Amino acid sequence: MEFASPKGFEYAVTEAGIKYQNRNDLALIFSKKPAQVAGVFTTNQIKAAPVKLCMKRIKSGVAQAVVINSGNANACTGKKGIEDAEEITKKVAEKLGINQSLVYPLSTGVIGNPMPMERIIPAVDKLIENIGKAEPVQVAQAMMTTDTFPKIFSKQIEAENGIITILGICKGAGMIAPNMATMLCVILTDAKIDSEILKDTLKFAVSDSFNSITIDGDMSTNDTVLLLANGESETAKIERKSKVFKVFREAIHETCLELSKMIVKDGEGATKFITINVKGAKTASDARRIAKTVANSPLVKTAFYGGDPNWGRIIAATGYSGAPVKEDKIEIYIGNVCLFYRGLPTMKETEIEKSLKEREIEVLINLNEGHGKARVFTTDLSEEYVRVNSAYRT
Repeated sequence: MEFASPKGFEYAVTEAGIKYQNRNDLALIFSKKPAQVAGVFTTNQIKAAPVKLCMKRIKSGVAQAVVINSGNANACTGKKGIEDAEEITKKVAEKLGINQSLVYPLSTGVIGNPMPMERIIPAVDKLIENIGKAEPVQVAQAMMTTDTFPKIFSKQIEAENGIITILGICKGAGMIAPNMATMLCVILTDAKIDSEILKDTLKFAVSDSFNSITIDGDMSTNDTVLLLANGESETAKIERKSKVFKVFREAIHETCLELSKMIVKDGEGATKFITINVKGAKTASDARRIAKTVANSPLVKTAFYGGDPNWGRIIAATGYSGAPVKEDKIEIYIGNVCLFYRGLPTMKETEIEKSLKEREIEVLINLNEGHGKARVFTTDLSEEYVRVNSAYRT
């Protein structure tokens, strides 16, 4: 499948042998001219070296290159980890002939291992030589760790004087939990727009996408989403009051939403894609708290894996979520079948046996308390998840 690439961006990949052999594990995204940038990062108090560096550099609102490695997270590596991240970006900047502050590093992989700089630095030379020779999907492949497929999405929108192209590339399959972010993601566009408007656009997009997915409830030390806009399209500049702003914002949201769904569908060991909808809460935050609690419950997730219509686990998780609920008002549906109605079971479990075998399942929890609502995407929990993560370092 071909994906539209925004004007002015080039790509490169190479093999550095960081952890994986005989595959590309180092990638570069380069904008021919400096781009406006916005970003969101993990809220984990333990942050990897590249995250710390990106958070420092993004204050300028400008970026020109993103260098990405898989196989090593460069997290919990102390002062040396920061120095290594800086050295990599310095080498890339020198080769590109740009300021080092315009290079943003992203890393994913095992926590606590020192970066194999003796392999990475020489590989940077080859990486720069390969600029323009790679396709975006190859960048997505180089970012993969336990992912089983590359995650990429593109969209084009009409604007005054031409077309704006948006391209999203991300990775993620495990250590996925809401609260920005849940993986590595780079979104590129050739739109003309200021970084302050980009920040608001990305914040809007992330709330209902990357912050609304969970696979295992674990938040990574490296989660990063970057949005770069290099202004290379021939369209008019996007202002908050311009007609295209709302269309652009929705397109960025759609990009994030589609990529986040891909992450859930590729969840480690997952056999089902589950949507948890909560409505009728007193507030949206209450609805979100319940949806996240149910989505993260190991008992709920294993029940779905086994095809067990155990609504009792769903209402139990609803009750311990911390949000105010009233048992005699709650309704629980799986698919279109109501299993629990205002305090009592409906005894209709046999009606959903077939639907529980489907790949995609929808759950609705109606609290009948107000107008607050939320949606979270999650997976079931299988033996394969345990197998993958029990041997991740070895």
